[in-house]
Amino acid sequence: MPSYTAPRRDIQFVLREFLDTDTHYAALDGGEAAVTPDLLDAIVDNAAKFAEEVVAPTFQSGDAQGCHFANGKVTTPAGYAEAFRAWGEGGWQGLTVPVAEGGQGLPPSLGLCVTEMVGAANWAWSMYTGLSGAPVTCLLNGGTEALKARFLPKLLSGEWAGTMCLTEAHCGSDVGLLRTRASDNGDGTWNISGTKIFISGGEQDITDNIVHAILARTEGAPAGTAGISLFIVPKFWVEEDGSLGAFNNISCGAIEKKMGLKGSATCVMHYDGARGFMLGGENQGLALMFKLMNTARIGTALQGLAMSERAFQGALAYARERLQMRSITGPKNPDGPADPIIVHPDVRRMLMTQKAFTEGERAFLYWLAQQADLAMRGSEAQAAEAGALLELLTPIAKGFCTEAAQEVAYLGMQVFGGHGYIADHGMEQIARDNRISTVYEGTTGIQSLDLVGRKVLGSGGELLRGFTKQIHKFCQAWEGDAGMAEFVEPLARLNREWGELTAAVGEGAMADAEMVGSASVDYLMFSGYVTFAWIWARIAEVSLRRLAEEPADAAFYRAKLATARFYYQRLLPRARAHAEAAAAAPDSVMALAEDEFAF
Repeated sequence: MPSYTAPRRDIQFVLREFLDTDTHYAALDGGEAAVTPDLLDAIVDNAAKFAEEVVAPTFQSGDAQGCHFANGKVTTPAGYAEAFRAWGEGGWQGLTVPVAEGGQGLPPSLGLCVTEMVGAANWAWSMYTGLSGAPVTCLLNGGTEALKARFLPKLLSGEWAGTMCLTEAHCGSDVGLLRTRASDNGDGTWNISGTKIFISGGEQDITDNIVHAILARTEGAPAGTAGISLFIVPKFWVEEDGSLGAFNNISCGAIEKKMGLKGSATCVMHYDGARGFMLGGENQGLALMFKLMNTARIGTALQGLAMSERAFQGALAYARERLQMRSITGPKNPDGPADPIIVHPDVRRMLMTQKAFTEGERAFLYWLAQQADLAMRGSEAQAAEAGALLELLTPIAKGFCTEAAQEVAYLGMQVFGGHGYIADHGMEQIARDNRISTVYEGTTGIQSLDLVGRKVLGSGGELLRGFTKQIHKFCQAWEGDAGMAEFVEPLARLNREWGELTAAVGEGAMADAEMVGSASVDYLMFSGYVTFAWIWARIAEVSLRRLAEEPADAAFYRAKLATARFYYQRLLPRARAHAEAAAAAPDSVMALAEDEFAF
């Protein structure tokens, strides 16, 4: 079983050199806690140690043991509760929560960095910490001061955990069809009745209480999404002083038998007149929940990065050790019976693909997290620009990073050959654990429709133009530079084609409304490949600049440059196929009548 080692050097490269995080943090307005270089190093180092020493040991054992359900109770794998308690005691749960609300007031980008390492160590365990942030975010956005004082302290200390409760069996992602009901008790509380499915951590033996953030419909509310409200509902009632009261009529009916993430309890939850509090106003639930959903979508993109890193580390270690056949250019291990498989070109192709996607995901998502910093704490102009970028790029991040991670995880199995298919080496677990990432928080298809329909065409192309202008300015800045030509010229060409493809899809949609749906996934994938081309061009620029300084660790920057070239030569050409598919009329997609799919 390959162990997990936090990629400290690459994280430091992305933070310090690619993103100039020291300058970024120093320039943030309204920051409650100054992120000095020493503090940044301390957080990264301590999070890495926590991930490696506390969380990583639960990775394979948690999968083997799984969660167990009996008599309405869930038992989690050994070590989960102890790790969660250490997480809370270390102050990690409140890292990015405002100081005034009991947190440490650090920027969201630092939280994302920590989450990557902890998630790569064991994503199933980390889901309990991530979902505990759901009621926290909901309370911060829609809770009264009294409610925040009632719930936040023990949620932030890790004494209590939380959930996000949207999905119902009959409606899936179409939350406007939900049936869970809320009735007003007339005393500031509401009774919630209904059933939710796929509730991660809905029941567990890790904490004393579980606080559910629930979408429900009040009596007489409008149909559809306009009539949805948001409620905070604890498993055990919470008195005004924060102490625990009576059981609150919340029960777990079952846990799902899943492909992966077996240490994370995915629950069917019944709310039988459970008391809770409304957040915000009546019928404002979806607006409040969307503030959480965008964060959750970036968090799911981060799962793609975490699983990619884990798969790449395992494949690389095995490729260095496994002896099989001789190099076609002559023995590279003449004293051994065969050469390590890393000498073979096809193994190199797989490892380079893993490396290009993984390191590209990290640079992209950390940059996106900086936009979240600016949206919260930047100047008015910075917040507006960053908010627009987040609107456009969140569905690309969630859709593209998780789809790329699928390839990285399966390549990890492929490098191991037959050994990748058995449990001992952990590679098939990574593939199973990652598989859900393309599904939850909105499938790739839903992300794609959101991108094309709401964000690009819905804004009249304005959101897209804001980003493509950034790419254009980058290309202009390096036009004529001999060292950057191999990156800038194809990037500039694809950036123009992005606008042309958008126009083609928009014109096609005016002639046939099915065009948006038929083009959407290919459009998102094209967008992802171009976005990563911009990321890798920027990485190449930093690497060329550093190599000119003749640093002691020049090999690191040469590797970055080689990976950028591999991305451009071997992966970026896929963008053109996606563009051709996206521009095709929807006729072939919609040609068959329903009864013609099978005979």
